[in-house]
Amino acid sequence: MTPAPPDPRVAEALAVFRRGAVDLIEPSELEARLVASRDARRPLRVKFGMDPTSPDLHLGHAVQLLKLRAIQELGHRIVLIVGDATAMIGDPSGRNKLRPPLSRAAIDANLATYVEQAGRVLDMSSTEVRRNSEWFDRMRFEDVLKLLGRATVARMLERDTFEKRMAEGEPIGVHELLYPLMQGWDSVMVEADLELGGTDQLFNLLRGRDLQVQEGQAPQVCFTMPLVNGADGRKMSKSYGNAIGLTEPPFEMFQKLVRTVPDTALADWFTLLTQVPEGEVRALLAGDHRAAALRLAGEITGFFHGAQAAREAREEYERRARGAGPGDVEERPWPPEFAGQSMPLANLLAALGIVSSTSDARRRVQAKSIRLDGAVVEDALIPVSQARLPMVVATSKTKFVRIV
Repeated sequence: MTPAPPDPRVAEALAVFRRGAVDLIEPSELEARLVASRDARRPLRVKFGMDPTSPDLHLGHAVQLLKLRAIQELGHRIVLIVGDATAMIGDPSGRNKLRPPLSRAAIDANLATYVEQAGRVLDMSSTEVRRNSEWFDRMRFEDVLKLLGRATVARMLERDTFEKRMAEGEPIGVHELLYPLMQGWDSVMVEADLELGGTDQLFNLLRGRDLQVQEGQAPQVCFTMPLVNGADGRKMSKSYGNAIGLTEPPFEMFQKLVRTVPDTALADWFTLLTQVPEGEVRALLAGDHRAAALRLAGEITGFFHGAQAAREAREEYERRARGAGPGDVEERPWPPEFAGQSMPLANLLAALGIVSSTSDARRRVQAKSIRLDGAVVEDALIPVSQARLPMVVATSKTKFVRIV
C-alpha cells in the first residue's frame, strides 16, 4: 500500500515548533500528536511555567512567550502555570548558590503584574492560567512523601547545576531537590501534551515525562528554547541588572536593543524574538550590521509598543546619534588598531582619550556621569561594536564626543 503523502499543515506546524528550538524530545512523538490533534480536532495542551520571583517580565521571558504565541496561532491551547508554590522554593536552574525561599506575600505581589505582562504577548482568550498552589496546597505530608518517592537522590543530583555546586563546595538545600518533581507534577495535573522551557530547564521537563508515565498518561513532548544574554554576557535576569523589561518605554527599549545585542548574536535574536523570515534575516546580516541592528530593535519595539512608537523611537535614537547636544560636537575616529572588532566601552573611551584610563571610565560610570547616545551607562564593560557608529558619548552636561 502506498503511504499517504505528508500533510502540509503538519509540516508547517513542525516548522513553527522547531524554529529556534534547541532540544526536542521526541520529534516523532510531536509529529504523531500533531496528526492526532488534526484528526480529533482537539488542540494540543502546551504547558509553560513561570515562577513570579520578580515583579516584571523581560525579553528573556519573551523568547518563550513569542514561541507560545506562534503555537496559539496554529490553534493549540497554552496552559500557563503560574508557580506560586514552586516560587517558594526557587528554581535551582542556573544558580550557583542557595537562594532563600520567597514568602507567599512577596509572590502574590509579583503575581499582580505577571499575567498582565504575559498578556502583552499571548492571546489570553486561548490561554488557561493555573496556579500550582491549586494542587500543592491540598497536599498532606503523606502526599509529599509519595511524590518524593518517585525519584532517587542520585537522579536528582545528575542535573548539571547540582554537580557543579557540589564540586565547588557550595551548599544545596534539601528543598531544592523537590523542585524538579514539583514542576513535573504540574504536567500530570494539567495533562500536558507538550512542555516548553529554556535550555536550563530540560532536566525539569524530563521529570514531567517520568511522572506522567508513572500515572498512566502519555509522556509530554519536551522542547526548549535558548537563553538570551544581557549586555554583560550573562543570562538575562532582573537579579543581574542586565534585563530589558517588556514594559520599558519605546525609546529606552529601542536604545537598549541597539546597544545590547552584539553583532554575533543578531541572527539568534531575529530568530527568537521576531517573525522576520529566515531568508530575509540572512540578507540583512549579509549587509550593514548597524542597519540590521536598527531593524531588529524596530521589530521588537514595534511588537510591544506598536509600529508608530517604534518609528518615533528610531527617529529619536538617530537624532541623538547625530550629536544632539549643546554647542559643537567633537568627532574622534574609531581606533584603527581595533578595526572590525567589538570592545568594552571603558577600553574604547580610554583608547580615544575621552577618559584618562579604564579605571577612570569605571569611576565615572559608577557616578552615572557617562551617557551613550543620551542614555546613562550602567556598565563600563558593555561591548561596543564599530558597526554601531556613529555614537555620541557625553562625559558631562557640556562635553560631547561623536565617535565615527
